[in-house]
Amino acid sequence: MENNFENKLNELEKIVSQLENSEISLDEAIKLFEDGVKLSGDCRKILETAERKIKTLTACEDEENG
Repeated sequence: MENNFENKLNELEKIVSQLENSEISLDEAIKLFEDGVKLSGDCRKILETAERKIKTLTACEDEENG
């Protein structure tokens, strides 16, 4: 999961860099933006899954200790 997240985040950073630093056509900018939105959503889903796992583990630990 982490490697997948890291790869997607790196791809997103490359897209942002291209959008900020390149003279690209409007069509290419729109395509990059669309790709970036998808990658951002993928990263968000990965982080939400990780957060749920942490909450579950923390709740189990609290029940054992409480």
